[in-house]
Amino acid sequence: MTFINVEHINKTFKGTTALKDINFIVDQGELFGLIGPDGGGKTTLFRLFTTLLLADSGNITLDGKDVVKDYRQIRKEVGYMPGRFSLYQDLTVEENLQFFATIFNTSIQENYDLIKPIYSQIESFKKRKAGDLSGGMKQKLALSCALIHKPKILFLDEPTTGVDAVSRKEFWEMLADLKEKGITILVSTPYMDEASLCDRVALIQKGEILSIATPQKITSQFPHKLWAIRSNNIYKLIQDLEKSESGQSVFPFGQFVHYTDKNPNINESEIHNYLKDKGHQEIKIKVIEANIEDCFMDLMNKPMGEEAKL
Repeated sequence: MTFINVEHINKTFKGTTALKDINFIVDQGELFGLIGPDGGGKTTLFRLFTTLLLADSGNITLDGKDVVKDYRQIRKEVGYMPGRFSLYQDLTVEENLQFFATIFNTSIQENYDLIKPIYSQIESFKKRKAGDLSGGMKQKLALSCALIHKPKILFLDEPTTGVDAVSRKEFWEMLADLKEKGITILVSTPYMDEASLCDRVALIQKGEILSIATPQKITSQFPHKLWAIRSNNIYKLIQDLEKSESGQSVFPFGQFVHYTDKNPNINESEIHNYLKDKGHQEIKIKVIEANIEDCFMDLMNKPMGEEAKL
């Protein structure tokens, strides 16, 4: 069942395009990811969803309700966790939660079962001021406040930015538990590795959707043979691969360089000999499967809209 419907959304700020002809749907109970770098349009889209901005054109409905005409009802049914910590830093953990519960005419006790798996991890610090919490604890408090009124839809704008790897893992585990309870979740992130934790993702860049599909489908459609290459001089390796006449793309990934060639039939020995002639040593070459980041970089080099699918 379609729960969120986005049709031909456009938004500009002083002549700068923030969103251009955005179209997609999200099913009820789905964990949907909006993946892209800073400035891609993720936050603008979330502000439209949560009735904080008006689009220049297009329509958005949440559970059949229009975000413009039915904004009062929508505000009662959505939970929103902005990218920047926006709770009251001079209030305690407990006071922040009580405040948000009161706004929505409920109480901590009434919906405690929903937030218990999350709030119980910080409940022992309930008398501590929110401003004194660690990044991971602030994250858990913000999520608890977004959930306290039992929303149907949860919007999380880059919730794992600036927190440690352990807290990121714990947060995604919490989202999986919430999904099992039937809550529809939209989460944005600049971290490409988090895409695999979503049911489906939309890759967004400069306000346009590059592709929409399951993470597995996106990676399976990578159109080139992908090589992972390393040598004793990574900087020179990048330069020499970029200078290759048949080179197509060159991107550093940790200790390796991910490389595609215009010649689909090129083999390992040809690449090895080319690099050896350039003076490289300790050369290691292997064919690998593309990840989401590889696909994103490839899609960026195609005409906008060419690969976008519902």
